[in-house]
Amino acid sequence: MKEKSAKNKTIDLTVEEGQNYLEKCINAESLEDLSFNLDDIQNKVLLGNTLELMPKLPRAFADLIIADPPYNIQKDFGGYNFKAMDYEAYENYTEEWISLIEPLLKPNGTLYVCCDWKSSSAIERVLSRHFYIQNRITWQREKGRGAKQNWKNAMEDIWFCTKSEKFTFNIEDVKQRRRVVAPYKVDGKPKDWEETEDGNFRNTYPSNFWDDISIPYWSMAENTAHPTQKPEKLLAKLILASSNKGDVVFDPFLGSGSTAVTAKKLGRHYCGIEMNPQYCVWAQKRLEMAENDNTIQGYSDGVFWERNTSNLQKGLKIGESVKSAAKE
Repeated sequence: MKEKSAKNKTIDLTVEEGQNYLEKCINAESLEDLSFNLDDIQNKVLLGNTLELMPKLPRAFADLIIADPPYNIQKDFGGYNFKAMDYEAYENYTEEWISLIEPLLKPNGTLYVCCDWKSSSAIERVLSRHFYIQNRITWQREKGRGAKQNWKNAMEDIWFCTKSEKFTFNIEDVKQRRRVVAPYKVDGKPKDWEETEDGNFRNTYPSNFWDDISIPYWSMAENTAHPTQKPEKLLAKLILASSNKGDVVFDPFLGSGSTAVTAKKLGRHYCGIEMNPQYCVWAQKRLEMAENDNTIQGYSDGVFWERNTSNLQKGLKIGESVKSAAKE
């Protein structure tokens, strides 16, 4: 086996190597008749089938739910194969897990659902029957090879839904820092922008199109061998906007733990369900790492930086605002 480069930070330890991490998870499949209360599941990773476990979770416990279900494509998730379905079958599958999620969300809670263009329409149809759809976020993931007979698939959607018309939305917490190309001054002073040693910047309110996010790659500490891992920066935007410190964030398709890890870094409680022991090991490993390093690449000083800005490249105090927020 080829030895990894010293710069390669990808988390890929096996179940055998990470047995101590697996033991920290709740093996819910061995607890067939158990119903959980909030104390049982708060800040825990549950190993098991999410369709079987969600009915056992407490009602209305989550302030925010972030769901990243299998997209309607053939995909191998570490030996767990998801097979593509026809449109109607995938919509029925979506209805099954959405109907289980609905009672877990608080009356003023928020749900975000990730998807691609093939699954987006079916997911939107189901969501419209259960929730108020507030918006659709499209983010540019900039990964993957192009196709010779099609356009490169570089975009994904996130549906923003709420259980009622009253919900949390902290717009001031998710401002984006953009470079100012043509600075405008009044009486020789910057107007609505600031001059720094690293350039001219303006903090702006974000739109529903996100082009500032990098997919985790081998030299990033958050990276794992999971095939569809979401960036912590993306999840931080959702968590900061739609929850408050001390709230509970739930992920029914936890994967390698990105939602739980980001929630922990931002001073929220978390709970997640994952059926693959391998991914549970990686999630628990990352949660342990977050004890000593709660930085989030691309987020500092209370704002989200554009991709490839000098501050992001140098890692200048990234996460200082995260540390202070988690302590308050």
